[in-house]
Amino acid sequence: MDIRHLEYFAEVAKHLSFTKASQTLHVTQPSISKSIKNLEGELGVPLFYRSSKQLELTDAGKAVLINAKKVLHAFKNLTLELTDIMELKSGEIRIGIPPIVGAAFFSKLISQYKEKFPLVKITLTEVGTKKIKKGVEDGSLDIGLICTVPAQGSNFEIINVLKDPLKLIVHQEHPLASQKEAHFSELANEPFILYRKDFTLYDLIIEECSKNNFQPNIVCESSQKDFLLGMVEGKLGVALLPSKICNDINNKPLTVLPISESDVNLELGMIWKKDKYLSFAVREFIAVSEEYLENEV
Repeated sequence: MDIRHLEYFAEVAKHLSFTKASQTLHVTQPSISKSIKNLEGELGVPLFYRSSKQLELTDAGKAVLINAKKVLHAFKNLTLELTDIMELKSGEIRIGIPPIVGAAFFSKLISQYKEKFPLVKITLTEVGTKKIKKGVEDGSLDIGLICTVPAQGSNFEIINVLKDPLKLIVHQEHPLASQKEAHFSELANEPFILYRKDFTLYDLIIEECSKNNFQPNIVCESSQKDFLLGMVEGKLGVALLPSKICNDINNKPLTVLPISESDVNLELGMIWKKDKYLSFAVREFIAVSEEYLENEV
């Protein structure tokens, strides 16, 4: 049995068409038909019903397909690992980060990694947590830095990075600015400058408002920290940002207040997909991250 036989079989099973499989694989149709006949002969079972207008997998074909996918996946992992070795540990890492957090949390870590592996290309994509999870799930991202950590038992491996409480930002002339802290219930009638809907923190803030028996009056949504702060500075509403970001607010007519009796936190975590082959570059990035976080603590 040749690995190509399984590849041809899986492609025909995917399209239920020798013609479409031939076009996708750029292999002649007779070659594919011959390979599958050889596979059927070797296994001693028919894999397709050929009597109808469209191909249909037999029960044996369905069983073979499940295992063929596993073999092809393992073979792909093997070739990727050999490529890593042959390319002398170079490569690329695609990382998703939430814009509201920005690269500030990641800059030192990336700098340390690049010192060790200068040949590795790091591509950062700024999107919300929901899109980052989808990207890691579908393979368009290798690693994601996300807000709110997935529960154990999910499709992701997880490193907890930090848990950072949200703080309230108001204009210094706002009535709440004279207080030492604020309660969520005091925001019932305030216009909110909020994260976009594709940010998990959006959902958490809406949920916290609901717990305090009101729906927020959202006047603006954005993914950019500076824009949010600018809107508050223009007296157009109030905003909620992680305390680490609030600590860097300087020379602005803004007041930052802790929020009492609130469990809304930026829970930052690093995720990658379970059971997926990780390139040398990605594995080392995870190792450097774990070491970096240990030293930070």
